[in-house]
Amino acid sequence: MSEQKQTQRHVVIVGAGMAGVQTAVALREQGFEGPVTLIGAEPHQPYDRPPLSKAVLLGKAEHSAFDVDFESLGVDLRLGLDVTGLRPADHELVTEEGRFPYDVLVIATGAHPLTLPGTEGVPGVHLLRTLDDAVRLGPVLADRSSVVVVGAGWIGAEFATAAREAGCAVTVVEAAALPLAGALPAEVATAMAGWYAESGAELLTHARVDTVRPGAVALADGRELPADAVVVGIGARPATGWLDGSGIALDPSGAVTADDRLRTSLPDVYAVGDCASFPSARYGERLLVHHWDNALQGPRTVAADILDAAPAPYDPVPYFWSEQFGRFVQYAGHHEGADTLVRRGDPAGASWSVLWLRAGVPVALLAVGRPRDLAQGRRLIEAGTPLDPVRAADPAVPLKSAVLQEP
Repeated sequence: MSEQKQTQRHVVIVGAGMAGVQTAVALREQGFEGPVTLIGAEPHQPYDRPPLSKAVLLGKAEHSAFDVDFESLGVDLRLGLDVTGLRPADHELVTEEGRFPYDVLVIATGAHPLTLPGTEGVPGVHLLRTLDDAVRLGPVLADRSSVVVVGAGWIGAEFATAAREAGCAVTVVEAAALPLAGALPAEVATAMAGWYAESGAELLTHARVDTVRPGAVALADGRELPADAVVVGIGARPATGWLDGSGIALDPSGAVTADDRLRTSLPDVYAVGDCASFPSARYGERLLVHHWDNALQGPRTVAADILDAAPAPYDPVPYFWSEQFGRFVQYAGHHEGADTLVRRGDPAGASWSVLWLRAGVPVALLAVGRPRDLAQGRRLIEAGTPLDPVRAADPAVPLKSAVLQEP
């Protein structure tokens, strides 16, 4: 791309979370010299989200702002500005302050947490997605309140962990038979159910919330749970409602359907992070990845394509980690479609891992307290290296030593 073309193209990024910030950083790192505007709906300096359910929530840190000097990067940071629409024919955004032009648009608006029907406006009901959410929940933990957590997914487990650490009485209500039912198969999630009782939290499965009122949660089976506070963690949906009427292609979940370079169905418009799905040749399906690493990696592909640098197709091995109930949990890959499950170690113990294979090739790995398994397994998944399942099942054998030898 010529220098003249660079300086004439104005890149506007909507969303000032990890994906949006990293897109601005990647553009500068890769040599883009044109104007860059980063728009965030929140008034706060852009911040990282994982510490919200850990250090910030427990009062061990006041914020988790990114260590990025936007002024020195030459990035025009517009905070507290809500974008309400897109007019692609005019290359304009619709904002609460009027129209905002762009030459290239990057959508990085993330996802909104799902709310529990009937709880809007009920005092004491909380979500945990933003810095303001974490600040509001801080006193709940500091007061050692009784807390009901609705949903035993990743965010529910992490909040329950923090609440127990703070000395709160915690009850977790889960509609499914096991925690993490939508994320992991039963043969793996079963081992995690016992973690709640170990920590002193009560896990109620096959349980559905009927009504919530100040001080109590009523379940559909008639049980009533005391609750000074209720924290809802039942999933998230791509924050793309503002794109209604724009003509941009969305999937049924509301995610922008990007291609393998994270380009959308509209010219000069990209989508990255939690709000976008992308086709994975590695896994043979379209993926929607709501995790930090995806928001870190995708922007590099977006920046390279904006610069006409012909990036490789975006096809990462998804990765995330979680700290819950004194355990460090890591996951890499995508286990749907696997035909073999290999266990490494005893799930009742302090450290173990599970490996998923498809036709002998590793496609995913979950590691609990075994970071070396994760590091080696992730590289093997990326390379598509066949493994000997017998040797891979021996936790004393490093995964890199379980590579299937050619006859």
